[in-house]
Amino acid sequence: MTLEVAIAAERPIPLDVSFKVAPGELLALVGPSGAGKTTVLRAIAGLWQPDRGHVRVGGETWLDTARHSSLPTHRRRLGMVFQSYALFPQMTALGNVMAAGATAERAREVLALVHLAGLENRRPAELSGGQQQRVAVARALARDPAVLLLDEPFSAVDRGTREGLYAEIERLRAHLNMPVVLVTHDMEEARRLSDRIVVIDKGRVQRDGPTEDILYDPLALRGMGLREAGATLSAQIDGQEADGLTRLHTATGPLWLPRIGGATGEVVRVRIMAHDVMLARARPEGISALNVIPGVIESILPGDGPGALVTLRVGQERLLARITQRSVQAMGLEVGQNCFALVKSMAVARHQVGREEA
Repeated sequence: MTLEVAIAAERPIPLDVSFKVAPGELLALVGPSGAGKTTVLRAIAGLWQPDRGHVRVGGETWLDTARHSSLPTHRRRLGMVFQSYALFPQMTALGNVMAAGATAERAREVLALVHLAGLENRRPAELSGGQQQRVAVARALARDPAVLLLDEPFSAVDRGTREGLYAEIERLRAHLNMPVVLVTHDMEEARRLSDRIVVIDKGRVQRDGPTEDILYDPLALRGMGLREAGATLSAQIDGQEADGLTRLHTATGPLWLPRIGGATGEVVRVRIMAHDVMLARARPEGISALNVIPGVIESILPGDGPGALVTLRVGQERLLARITQRSVQAMGLEVGQNCFALVKSMAVARHQVGREEA
């Protein structure tokens, strides 16, 4: 069943947003704080009513302001996972899932689905943060929802735990033939999980398109917040050096990073932030940066201030560089030019390296 959303309001912020999410599709809502992302989720859930618009799922209307019709939240077939787990501390994992209206049998079934079989009788305090979030996901799925809403669901756990939860959601996608809407500030999270991204800024949709297109659309990146701008390169572990570095093989040459555990040949994803990339017109010599990556300038987007965002085509992938407009002018940078991206090995933190799922 397709989720259709078209809502508008003047308060709490001016809002005019519309989109559709197909069955089995995961849509990420991204944008700066205060853009209206969570407000949209609340409207879908029936926790807030806009001035105008509708929310429809398949042939069922959850909201139609023109007809003064609004189903209460408990009658909407939806599951919702919050940033805070919102678990009942006095209840076991099984009890928390049953609180959503599931039978004991169904509760055990969905707990097993999120790899918590055997932990049904533990209370939240006896579970790790990642396990608590899995209970929250199980509770959301226990109602057999027509729509799943995820509101910053992984922001309260550490990066390592997030990686495990991402893998869990990816695995669950095979079982979920429902529209899923994810609100996130994390661009890597959006890249990893979503099929499509809608960028919201100041209550309006700025961009709507496939994830890979949006993540490298300079105008969309401006709407998402340039501090989050970055790109992800695929690489293979090529060897472990004696000085504590790992040598990686990429499509355009070697990449050296602080020690990465894993076997030779294992595929990893390396997230490189735009503000950590310098550019050179010619291959530099006598510099401390070990990683010199050749590429072709694909676009140059001047910012509202002194900065500019440069997109490089690197093999079949892209890199982003955030530099000053003065540097663009001084170097004579133009679309189509060959240049080199310089990345310090120590600029890439451990949490910016993830495993590629098969």
